[in-house]
Amino acid sequence: MKTKTTALWFVFAAALAAFIWLYETKLQPAPPVHTALLAGLRAADVTAIQIIPAGGWEISAVRTNGVWQLEKPLAYPAQAAAIQALLASLEQLSPILRLTAAEMQGRKNADSEFGFENPQFKLDLTAGDQNWYLTVGNLTAPGDGVYVRVGGEAGAYVTDTDWLRLLPREATAWRDTGLVDVVGKVDWLVITNGTRVIELRRNATNHLWRMTSPLDARANNLRIVTALQQLSSAKVSQFVTDNPKADLTAYGLQPAALDVWLGSGTNYLAAVHVGKDSPDHPGEVFAQREDWSSVLTVASNTFAAWRGTVNDFRDPRLLNFTGPVAEIDVRGTNGFTLKADGANGWRVAGEKFPVDEDSLKEFVQLLANLPIAEFVKDLGTATDLQGYGISTNSRAIILRFIADDTNSVKAQLVFGTAGTNRIFVKRGDEGFVYALALDDYKRLPEYGWEFRDRRIWNFSETNVSEITLHQGGKTRQILRTGANSWSLMPGSQGIINPLAIEETVRRLGQLDAIAWAGRNFPTPETFGLDTNNLDLLVELKNGEKRSVDFGGIVPGRQTVYAAVTLDGERWIFEFPPALCALVAAYLTIPQKDP
Repeated sequence: MKTKTTALWFVFAAALAAFIWLYETKLQPAPPVHTALLAGLRAADVTAIQIIPAGGWEISAVRTNGVWQLEKPLAYPAQAAAIQALLASLEQLSPILRLTAAEMQGRKNADSEFGFENPQFKLDLTAGDQNWYLTVGNLTAPGDGVYVRVGGEAGAYVTDTDWLRLLPREATAWRDTGLVDVVGKVDWLVITNGTRVIELRRNATNHLWRMTSPLDARANNLRIVTALQQLSSAKVSQFVTDNPKADLTAYGLQPAALDVWLGSGTNYLAAVHVGKDSPDHPGEVFAQREDWSSVLTVASNTFAAWRGTVNDFRDPRLLNFTGPVAEIDVRGTNGFTLKADGANGWRVAGEKFPVDEDSLKEFVQLLANLPIAEFVKDLGTATDLQGYGISTNSRAIILRFIADDTNSVKAQLVFGTAGTNRIFVKRGDEGFVYALALDDYKRLPEYGWEFRDRRIWNFSETNVSEITLHQGGKTRQILRTGANSWSLMPGSQGIINPLAIEETVRRLGQLDAIAWAGRNFPTPETFGLDTNNLDLLVELKNGEKRSVDFGGIVPGRQTVYAAVTLDGERWIFEFPPALCALVAAYLTIPQKDP
């Protein structure tokens, strides 16, 4: 019995599988056939389009070399996206209902009834030697369809109405509202800014801009790139007039207050002329595209970066180098040289201490971003430079691509006379004299020892046996008796917080200098270091000792100076502020002990 049942189930399963296969491969209903209203129309092939809206002017556009241009009712660049959207919709347009010629003839005044006597639109599309004509009549009674007629057919069709919103009723709907489309294309430009003419070119190799007139000078790349992006993204706010005989003087366009000419290689690409502020539209100015007579308005801030003096278009930084640096040679009274040392990082020539990589990076970034405070002298001779204190004996900073290679200079700065709030400076490859703010100059390191690795020592609180504090002629000793457990040693008095001491010592074991302030300084009292201040001595279980002396407050900082002995030398540094607060709270001797 069971054998027969199993066999029946197998037969049933096989039959079901055969039915599914037959249904999916043979019995599926055929997919609906897409019937295009305009047979053979391909949007990509259309080269001309004419639209006549009811009661309006003919709107026609042609495509040449892939670019759409309006021809009627005026000549002007067209919005390609708007035209392509309509053509794509027409390519996919299908009839919902067909009315045969006989059905149309059977109705009295059918053309009037369906809106073909006075149509909403007439369309004429051209692609090579093919044409498509479409007449758009009335909406259907529910309003969700529209009657259309193709070519000279006597019948008619009903389509959906979604595509009607893409039809323009006036040319403005299809006018290009952009000013220029030049991002990434421009490699030269000319700016006529009042009576000033500024010419700039972009280097084909590094893509950096350079001023070629009225000076041969480095250009403000960020300003120029930003100005080009704003110009390319700008949109026309109002089309004021298309009259080719309009009085341009009334709009401040003859002569224009600002002209921007854009080109690539030997080719002129585009130009924009900017006039007066529009009295009727605050925040907008009159403008005109070269080769087009139309006067329009554009947001005033579009041209903010294009206005200004010659110096506004010059590089605002002293240096603009990119790529790696292998050597920094600082010459002068306290000269030093930083050299890349292969896989070992960097070293200070003649020194044995390790170099702090972060300090080095900060120095390079500082040099790369030094702002010019003033353009002092455009071009000078050696004699002229002496008036600014710039000579072969001046302090200088030289950056090289290759260490110890005097021919691989990447950049060079030579410093001159310092005044109340500025110092004169010159690049080694230019004749210009600049002024650098004295505060920026003082941020530059003066000594090679300032680049020492900021890590002072490294030990764990679990390896600490005791701490001795000397302060104001008093001594206090604290013994570590276990994890989070501390006690005062015999002879020491006061109140301690073991948990807080444990955390303070943990951080103290990872002590880093905020910045180095002095090395073997002959007058430590300058930093407030004296015998009355706190002297903190840490003894480790292996017998080694770590000692730090505290000094006065760092001007303008919420911390103090401190001193340690490293490699037999005394080093003064700025103590970390957060750790300074912990030491002051839990590892000091109060003036009045309980």
